[in-house]
Amino acid sequence: MILEALKQAIASLRGYPLRTALGLLAILVAVATICIVVTALDGVKEFARVSAERAFGSDTFVVAQVASSGQISRRELEEKLKRHLPIRRGDVRFLERQNEGRVLYAPNAQRGGDVTRGSFEFENAAITGTTADLAAIRDLGIVSGRFFDPTEDVRGAQVVVVGADVVDALFPSGDPVGQAVRVAGRGFTVIGVQGRLGTSGGASLDRSVWMPLVAFERAFGAPATLQVFARADAGVSVQEAEDAARITMRARRNLAPGETDTFDILTPDSARSFVQRVTERTGVAAVPIAVMALLAAIVVVTNTTLVSVSQRTREIGVRRALGATRTQISYEVIAESLIVAIGGGTLGLLLVLALTSVAGEVAGLALRVRPSTMAWSLLASVVSGLAAGWYPARRAVKVDVISAIRTD
Repeated sequence: MILEALKQAIASLRGYPLRTALGLLAILVAVATICIVVTALDGVKEFARVSAERAFGSDTFVVAQVASSGQISRRELEEKLKRHLPIRRGDVRFLERQNEGRVLYAPNAQRGGDVTRGSFEFENAAITGTTADLAAIRDLGIVSGRFFDPTEDVRGAQVVVVGADVVDALFPSGDPVGQAVRVAGRGFTVIGVQGRLGTSGGASLDRSVWMPLVAFERAFGAPATLQVFARADAGVSVQEAEDAARITMRARRNLAPGETDTFDILTPDSARSFVQRVTERTGVAAVPIAVMALLAAIVVVTNTTLVSVSQRTREIGVRRALGATRTQISYEVIAESLIVAIGGGTLGLLLVLALTSVAGEVAGLALRVRPSTMAWSLLASVVSGLAAGWYPARRAVKVDVISAIRTD
């Protein structure tokens, strides 16, 4: 009975290609909408994870005078700047002494500045002074040369590691390693080049210029405050390292129990949780959009199936007169809407797979349609087919046989 129903449904769909195409298109759009919404939200979450790891490292955290995972109001910033004390070299040395063997620290000072090489110039580079330990804390993605070593760090050697954008601007041809550039009027030798890292929070990570902190202080003076990147050593969890840093900083500041911290600690999870909240709010609005697209598709397929039943009224009456049961007729109508729904859903998935592949390459995002998303989308198309075929099937089985045979 089911096989016969499928044969009759396929024959009916072939007989009216325009009507069939309209139903396929409606389901295709609905399924594509669901997949695109879910995949886009997954892509944003993955982008947040990758961006946090690029900016902080996967198992690191940052101790700073002021640090926030999201936007901070001017009033909150002013209050923190009044309450929080700057982080100095002495604070970093205290952290290192108290947590030696458990946590690795690398102080950072950053400012914008121009980098030149002969007639070439790169404006507003992100110039960072740090220590050699940063290379052990973060994966800096160095593809050529090396990072500076502890000896160069201590003596403040005038060496730099540069990002991909800086290389493109200053060295349009040739290997930059071993070449000289000027920063703040001083000569520096390029010893390393970073691969292209992309962006984090809308800011390019390829404008970087890294130099020893001592050399940075000679060029720009002592920074107002430092940021301190930290990573737990082997056998110590990130949470334990973060707790150790917080306890040590509170002891350094002589803070009493219950007294508010006069510094901030930022982890990659904080940045990810901010984006997570944004995507959750976006998802609340995205669900009704997908549901409305699905309802619209059900209405379209229902209407096209009703038209099919109306056009086949005489055929249905003749088949009933020849012995076809109401169940057979009902199965045929539902099978017709199911074939349209499953076909449209499959085409929609194929379209989304192609679009996400192209969009991921263009936007530089890891867009991947999860198997669970594909399964739920196909299930939604099947449910839509059943829902769309239910009412037309009821109409078909209620056809009066005598009146149907007399219909022209």
